[in-house]
Amino acid sequence: MAHSRTARTAAFFDLDKTIIARSSTLAFSRPFYAGGLINRRTVLRSAYAQFVYLLGGADHDQMERMREYLSAMCTGWDVETVKAIVADTLHHIVTPMIHEEAVELIDEHHAAGRDVVIVSSSGAEVVEPIGAMLGADKVIATRMVVADGKYTGEIEEYAYGPYKATAMLALAEAEGYDLENSYAYSDSVTDEPMLAAVGHPFAVNPDKALRRLAVARDWPVLDFSEPVGLAERGRFHEVRRPAMATVAVAGLAAGALLLAARRRARRTEN
Repeated sequence: MAHSRTARTAAFFDLDKTIIARSSTLAFSRPFYAGGLINRRTVLRSAYAQFVYLLGGADHDQMERMREYLSAMCTGWDVETVKAIVADTLHHIVTPMIHEEAVELIDEHHAAGRDVVIVSSSGAEVVEPIGAMLGADKVIATRMVVADGKYTGEIEEYAYGPYKATAMLALAEAEGYDLENSYAYSDSVTDEPMLAAVGHPFAVNPDKALRRLAVARDWPVLDFSEPVGLAERGRFHEVRRPAMATVAVAGLAAGALLLAARRRARRTEN
């Protein structure tokens, strides 16, 4: 991409375990259960998956299996029901999980004139309201095909791993971002392409593999503390029920897959 003196810059933030301390989509399992989208068994699996996710996360193969699982699971879900549940429970679910350091970084980048872009493999119907609450300018997220107001089960855009970097390059081309002078933040080694796409990559609360990579490449490492309640400080934008025509759902109820993968790993180790 050609640089010019008028080129804009951006700061790209992964969402889960970077801006917030948990998986954004798994966090909505209970509201989705209350709304009739998933059953109790899925809620319990999701709760365990959250624990596993915090311990080590999912590798590439697990994420691919999660993608296949989610396609089958949410086929036929009503889009408006999903959006309404997210909108109605957003502040209660997400606000307690947000890292204050991430909010401060977002403010600093905005003050410097940069666009803030959230890049997440979670679904757009979850990521876009969170982005609006945080004052993000753009969102890159997984999107699923919708027909007659319901998810078909087909994934239109899967924002994971190298696909994140591809989407960032396309957005940079469209918006005129100078990626060499832009920033990116993530916790996972699977986001190496996303971090390598910019001139200023940062590893945030990195997993072991990303921490090693950051040391090898001399990337700065940021360690965010446990999240604190920020709602009472008036730091977040008011979010109304989104009115997007096409949204997506990704990563929900991946507990069974993560649990099975972790059990296989333990058997292998033993």
